[in-house]
Amino acid sequence: MDPLSDDRLTLVGLLFECATALRSQLDRELDRQVDLPLQSFELLLRLARSPGRHLRMSDLAAQTSLTPSGLTRAVDRLERNGLVERAPCASDRRGAYAALTARGFERIQAAVGPHLDHVEEHLTGALDPGEQAQLAALLRKVRAHVNPAAVAAIPRDTVRA
Repeated sequence: MDPLSDDRLTLVGLLFECATALRSQLDRELDRQVDLPLQSFELLLRLARSPGRHLRMSDLAAQTSLTPSGLTRAVDRLERNGLVERAPCASDRRGAYAALTARGFERIQAAVGPHLDHVEEHLTGALDPGEQAQLAALLRKVRAHVNPAAVAAIPRDTVRA
């Protein structure tokens, strides 16, 4: 068999193509409609859905595609805008929490509705409910395999991650 014809190449290519296009569309529309880049939205959403509306910086990095230095810069921007604040971690003096402020919580609440409309238009609207559930289950399975640190960083009492 010709390795260039391997279906695995097609599968991973489709996954990357879809993820790139979806991220680009969602970022453009969210930024245009609510003046919030997708990266900021994702960080605020993860904090809003976490117990106490805060996460250790290391856990937040593990749950995103950001490097630790990229996360620091992103949190710095959110902090300058009054959406997030840093708090020391009592159990690890070297660690810190990123905590959602009241203003940050208001901002994410205002952005969720438009974002869900965009998600419906570009993703879930193309799938029936069973396909949506199947895709979510498959993506969770792959995430657990390729990024176990992200799974470990999800607090047990959190909303579905």
